[in-house]
Amino acid sequence: MKFAKTVFLVAGIYGVAVLFPQYFLEAKNAVDFPPPITHPEYFYGFTGVALAFQFVFLVISRDPVRYRPMMIPSVIEKFSFAGAAIVLFSLDRIHAAVLAFGMIDLVLGVLFAASFVLTPSERAAEG
Repeated sequence: MKFAKTVFLVAGIYGVAVLFPQYFLEAKNAVDFPPPITHPEYFYGFTGVALAFQFVFLVISRDPVRYRPMMIPSVIEKFSFAGAAIVLFSLDRIHAAVLAFGMIDLVLGVLFAASFVLTPSERAAEG
């Protein structure tokens, strides 16, 4: 259980630290990774949803046994970005820096899956 607490706490803190500044980096992203963002609603929508999910990770870290079922969508969240990053990079549609963040999500997804396996269900923890 300590493993899951640590994994989700670190993931949540890391995610907030990486995602929150994105709200202030739209113009910089346009310069660093052209072309400029043409649909800011997608950019800010993604940032907001991803940031909200970091707080899910922080909640899970407080009581992994109770919130164990939420580990499954957490794994999906991490693997969905990692998978997209791998495919987009292989098609030469994203920069290697974006792939690096996708690989971090891949590692976190594996750690989340391990946390799910290692954390007992509420029934098993009570018994």
